[in-house]
Amino acid sequence: MEIKKVKLDVPEGMNVILGQSHFIKTVEDLYESIINTVPQAKFGLAFAEASGDCLVRYAGNENELEKKASEKMLEIAAGHCFLIYLKDAFPINVTQRIKSVPEVVNIFCATANPVEVLIVESKQGRGIIGVIDGFSPKEIESSDDIMYRQKFLRDIGYKF
Repeated sequence: MEIKKVKLDVPEGMNVILGQSHFIKTVEDLYESIINTVPQAKFGLAFAEASGDCLVRYAGNENELEKKASEKMLEIAAGHCFLIYLKDAFPINVTQRIKSVPEVVNIFCATANPVEVLIVESKQGRGIIGVIDGFSPKEIESSDDIMYRQKFLRDIGYKF
């Protein structure tokens, strides 16, 4: 077996959600879960089949994001995984809805940070064994950092 790494660069103003699911119906159900939760969201999603034709299936409401998700999913090439590029919404707005999709088994990450997807490859195929989401912490927050965090959450409307 060999461990490989695929880098997900997340463009400014976008987020990615990487997960695992188990059925071709994933594409339509993820599309509906996003559009029904945040109608103004722009997104592209891709799902890698693990049987049959083993195609990268895709959907979305913005061609550029569909293409980006499809190409990156083909590079990851781990069966039964999905990747969503999301803008005009945050993962916090859709992850609970995505988790409730019957086919979804796991979410590896939901972030605006650069991501490294760790993949193991065998003769059979590939699987995601984990992700590196962003960077390592440098220190423990100070009281000034706490005040900044609390103010920031209120400024963006997530706390009152």
